Amino acid sequence: MAYHFENVKLEKGMYGRGGRTFAQTLEELDPSEQYRGTALEGLDAFQRQLKRFDIHVKGAGSDMVEKFFHTSDSAVLFPEFVSRVVRQGLEEESVLPAITATVTRFDGMDYRSIASVPTEEQKKLRRVEEGAEIPQTAIRTQENLVRLHKRGRMLVASYEAIRFQRLDLFSVTLRQIGAYIGRMHLEDAIRVLRNGDGNQNPAPAFTVGTAPITKGVKTMSYGALLDFWSQFDPYTMNTMLVSGDMMLSMLKLPEFQNPLTGLNFQGTGTLTSPLGARLLRTPAMPARTIIGLDKNYALEQICGSEITVEYDKLIDRQLERAAITSISGFAKLFTDAAKVLTVSE
Repeated sequence: MAYHFENVKLEKGMYGRGGRTFAQTLEELDPSEQYRGTALEGLDAFQRQLKRFDIHVKGAGSDMVEKFFHTSDSAVLFPEFVSRVVRQGLEEESVLPAITATVTRFDGMDYRSIASVPTEEQKKLRRVEEGAEIPQTAIRTQENLVRLHKRGRMLVASYEAIRFQRLDLFSVTLRQIGAYIGRMHLEDAIRVLRNGDGNQNPAPAFTVGTAPITKGVKTMSYGALLDFWSQFDPYTMNTMLVSGDMMLSMLKLPEFQNPLTGLNFQGTGTLTSPLGARLLRTPAMPARTIIGLDKNYALEQICGSEITVEYDKLIDRQLERAAITSISGFAKLFTDAAKVLTVSE
């Protein structure tokens, strides 16, 4: 049985066509719906092209890099392969999905978000009598733009240096590049959570030992965490970003040594606090610092572009030097949905 994917004409002009990605363009030319009920069901259009040219990218039996360059058609697939593996590295250990309320796709470098800042009185949905005016909640655009930042790495290697390397091994380096880019995005997110996005919306800051956080006691304690947790009403502190030293201090508290907490960690790999918040340790956090947040209301991620590569250099020059980049930014949604707790030296 002949399949349509075996006759698709591949060309480098399929990258960046009409604002669509290579994978989207390829999917339009070879829709996956045509393969329902066949042996190829479950593969996307790019994976079918790998099968077409018999390119194995995973496992001990993976092919060498040069397999992509056996024909001019198969060479067109190489930038998409690089992009996918870098994206895998970016997403593997990323905590961004755990701290962002929403992701917005945006084509540009300057973005204007929206905000609603109700007063305490406006937050109360009081009974409305017949014929009375219904209370309003105003939503407005932010005064200042949110600037998106390009993060990336330059991949430098000659074709001769890597042509005989297995794709599985080459993927390790690409995933590491993705992890680096993800770390930079996370640092941007933490900076916005703490300092705001330029619209006078920094997170409220508290210090252990200063009212209302266990006044007079300047060391980390369970009581300090309870005082911090109590500041979030009407939001819920369901996520905590912590530095390495703060994670160690918290795990030494007796309340964190509860057998049920340890059992949950051993069984699922997810560490939660006795307060019910998910603990996320990251080296991107400053020392002696905790950020508590309601991940459903605190942060918006703006994606200016997915992982992109310089496809001309990867195809025509067989690697040499190619930039791998991603454009992203972050905007604060509700200022009080994220708060900072620090322990003084």
